[in-house]
Amino acid sequence: MRKLLFVFLLSSSVSFAQQTGSTVQRNTIDTDYRAIRRDVPMTNSILKAFEAGTRNFSGKPGPNYWQLETDFTIQVSLDPHTQTLTGTEKILVHNNSKDDLDRIVLRLDHNIFRGDVPRGFSIPAEQTEGMVVTRINVAGEEIDLTEIRLRRGQTPKNGVSGLKKTIATIYLAQPIKAGSKTELEIDWHTKLPGGTEGQGHRMTQRFDSTLFQPTQWFPRLAKYDDLRGWETSPYLGPAEFYNNFGKFDVSITVPGGWIVSGTGVLQNPKEVMTAPSIERFGKILESDEETTIVAEDERGPGKATAFGEKLTWHFVADKVNDFAWATSADFIWKGTRADIPGKGYVPIYMVYEPERARNYENAARITRHALEFYSKLWAPYPFPQLTLQDGPSAGMEYPMVINSNQGAADHETAHQWWPMMLGTNETRYGWMDEGFNQYMNILSDADSRGVPARLDGLGQSYGRISGSEDEAPLMWSANDAGMGYGFQTYQKTPLMLSMLGGIVGDEAVIDAMKKYTAAWAFKHPSPWDFMFFMNHELGQNLEWFWYYWLFTTESVDGSISDLKTEGGKTTVTVRQDGQMPSPVVLRVEFEANGPDLKPSPNAEILDPNTAEVTWPVDVWWGGSKTFDAVLDFGPRKIKKITLDPHGRFPDRDLSDNVWPKQ
Repeated sequence: MRKLLFVFLLSSSVSFAQQTGSTVQRNTIDTDYRAIRRDVPMTNSILKAFEAGTRNFSGKPGPNYWQLETDFTIQVSLDPHTQTLTGTEKILVHNNSKDDLDRIVLRLDHNIFRGDVPRGFSIPAEQTEGMVVTRINVAGEEIDLTEIRLRRGQTPKNGVSGLKKTIATIYLAQPIKAGSKTELEIDWHTKLPGGTEGQGHRMTQRFDSTLFQPTQWFPRLAKYDDLRGWETSPYLGPAEFYNNFGKFDVSITVPGGWIVSGTGVLQNPKEVMTAPSIERFGKILESDEETTIVAEDERGPGKATAFGEKLTWHFVADKVNDFAWATSADFIWKGTRADIPGKGYVPIYMVYEPERARNYENAARITRHALEFYSKLWAPYPFPQLTLQDGPSAGMEYPMVINSNQGAADHETAHQWWPMMLGTNETRYGWMDEGFNQYMNILSDADSRGVPARLDGLGQSYGRISGSEDEAPLMWSANDAGMGYGFQTYQKTPLMLSMLGGIVGDEAVIDAMKKYTAAWAFKHPSPWDFMFFMNHELGQNLEWFWYYWLFTTESVDGSISDLKTEGGKTTVTVRQDGQMPSPVVLRVEFEANGPDLKPSPNAEILDPNTAEVTWPVDVWWGGSKTFDAVLDFGPRKIKKITLDPHGRFPDRDLSDNVWPKQ
């Protein structure tokens, strides 16, 4: 019976094809028609936010926007001999959501150093016990730390699961009511991994027992937002974080003679520093020159630090989404300043070991330029200081702290805007953090050399990459991007913004992003917020643009396929073989002799012999892959025509962009 049904369906489809004249099977790579999508997908998460009024098509925070806040009070001590941190913390949770929270999700990133958890392409330098939680108390109720084995339909009370994973869940007997506050207390310890086998940032957090660089080192509350509730993506290594903003009050106990740097402002310099170092410390803002706060020959209690077998360094930071620090008995500690527009001077500190001093020779100058340039570009640097920390990770960022020398100083400083000021979800949308950063690095590098930023060619270059099966679209979760993580997260966004600048102008892109920064400062924008905000500020519906760049790996693949001259007019047939559309831009060069070029409404006369002509992307809405661009500049003879002369639109083969063919 099944075989007869198949034969009937097959014969019916052949009969239908014969009647309609359609072809059952495509028999060529080339097609003459393409269906262009002109809107962006609206996933369940963004639909939920729109329905709740927390976000909307303006791209600005909606009237009902909210976000959780978390205030941390942490006491932690370091034992250099066992390389172990032992800490206790209190987390004050401000439930500003509209939901009663029947559970709390914790991020225990140090469990990635265990041997029984999933990982990406990061390899820890050392396998440890991970983050060992020894006590949890919520609102005065002790939580049983015995692992709960969940059964379908079960609703556990005051229990926990996942303490040996990077994501753990505390189930509450009494929910945290909407609009209320609740305090968690957590005791824990973790060993910082060291050695030579670590691969990837944050996978090595010490040099032997002489320098420690803890990152993502304490139990943190996962992000809870209006899009999808708790963010439960596991920590796999490459993708970074998505945290709540709040206040940090952190006390760090280390052996006497060890210098500590970190996020925030040091609250007790008189208790931990010597009188000479305090005096130098107080002069940092007086000069652009570097001031040595603790020199190489100042070592041990009473010289590098105040006297004492152990000292506790106390830091406070407000409106930050994480806390990182570093410590060593061998640190050289220097400082200088940056002049922030509208704010004045802020200190820049550097702590590094003597053997790597040459890696910091230009670090202060590069960091000063970055802070001042990005403050003008986007918004004034919002924090009271910035510190460069030496250690095994030489390219990682946290609020007010960059684990970097001069090599990555500009890039890591830029992260103080994304994601430290605009709290984007790096786990899912790394392009909103690293990708924007790569774009602004191009601008900063040009400014530091006193030359115009060169964005030409970047958008066009994507055509030689697009279509690879190893490339995940930008909207694919960065946590799951696999081998394509680097290109997806870092390198593609500047190419996208190059094309956008080719459509609306680079200055318009920068101005719109500046306003986007102001609208979302210390909040948590989503990709849709960015897309719709840019549409609004640029005065265009660019959903077609965002769709192809963010949700696909398509390209334009433009070419000049034909040219005819008749009756004084020249018709250039432009073809786009890719699925992504773009405006048509032609640079037309004329022979030197002849009458002046006749003005044209869609043309700009660049010089007496050159014009540039533009047709908007709308010419492709009908679905044809070819467009006849009519040139009417008078009787002057055309010498050369170049399609996409600024190299802004993704193109696989540039040889067919020129007439006559080269």
